[in-house]
Order: sequence, then C-alpha cells, then structure tokens
Amino acid sequence: MKGFVQDIKDLAGQNSDFRRVLYTGNGLQLVLMSLKPDEDIGEEVHDDRDQFFLVEKGRGEIWIDGTTTEIRRDMCMLVPAGARHNVLNTGPKRLRLATVYGPPQHADGTVHVTREDAGSSTEVFTGTTTERARPKRRSAGRTNAGKTNAGKTSADTE
Repeated sequence: MKGFVQDIKDLAGQNSDFRRVLYTGNGLQLVLMSLKPDEDIGEEVHDDRDQFFLVEKGRGEIWIDGTTTEIRRDMCMLVPAGARHNVLNTGPKRLRLATVYGPPQHADGTVHVTREDAGSSTEVFTGTTTERARPKRRSAGRTNAGKTNAGKTSADTE
C-alpha cells in the first residue's frame, strides 16, 4: 500500500477543475475543488458522511445549517453529517479547496472540469479504491537496463 503523500497545498493551488478526485480509500476520499468567482459547490446534505475542507487560495463563504462564515486561505472547515451546507466563492479569483469526506462518494479518478459537468454526471463510488486501481509495479529485481526509449537507453532517461 502506498497511501497518499504529496504537497496538497501545491496540488490544490494548481487545480482549475471544479472537482478532481485525487485519492480514494475504503473509508475516505480526497478531492480538489476550484470555484470560479461567484460560483458555489451547490447546497447539499450528506446524511452518511462528515466533510473537511481546506482553503488553499481565495476567499469565500461557507454556510452550515444557516450560519454563514467568511473563509480565506489556510482556513479549514468541518461539516458534520446531516448538516445542510454550501461553499461560495466571493472573491475576484478562483477559490481553491481540498476536501476529505467519508465514506467515498465519487468513482476513483473522477474529474469534473466544470460545475455543469458535475451536475450532469451519473458516476458514483463503486468500491474501487486508488490502491486497487493502480497498475502493478515491476518487482525490485527487474530493470529496464539496456532497453531503449525513443532512441535512448534507460540510463539516459533516468
């Protein structure tokens, strides 16, 4: 098992997709979101999952069960299961977020470029996790030594 070990602030800061699933485990899912100015995620309630948000860039508002709170870079928000909530970008630039929730909701590797794509999507979590979806790696004893890659030996490409 590899898990997920990367710079989430860097990944979130570069993401321009409305929704991008980075990692899916058996009980949690890690997703990046990017909201255009005046765009929101859409009011929702998850009866069976808590949700954590981290703001990487931008500013906005989060509504949790009727309470509105301003949010900005480096703030985190936790939405308990059963709470009606929404996140709105109130700034002039994209609001870039990372979110974690459990159990997973989306198919592993899902990318919704726009909110409209997300709204028309029928994909759901099917039980396939990132770990199970990864191709098997070669064993440590096998190498590519001497094989060519676009006219170069493996030593030239490393």
